[in-house]
Amino acid sequence: MATARLDMRLNEEIKAKAEKASALLGLKSLTEYVVRLIDDNATQVIAHHQSITIENDIFDRFMTTCKEVQNPNKTLSEAAAYTKRKGFK
Repeated sequence: MATARLDMRLNEEIKAKAEKASALLGLKSLTEYVVRLIDDNATQVIAHHQSITIENDIFDRFMTTCKEVQNPNKTLSEAAAYTKRKGFK
């Protein structure tokens, strides 16, 4: 059950388009439509900022370097600490 509240003002044209989209999707209300949009978009934004995608060859070179190095240098240690603080997985 929803317990938090979000009040907003928007242009009448935007509201009318959102109401039409909500109806076309068969949703019960404009609120349901807006909540779905916020949830979907927030999930995408968070996922985008919590991960990175790299090409296979770059990853392979990185892994090879990691295996060859005995102890991480200062820059690598700082990068690892940064990613840990930011919650990268």
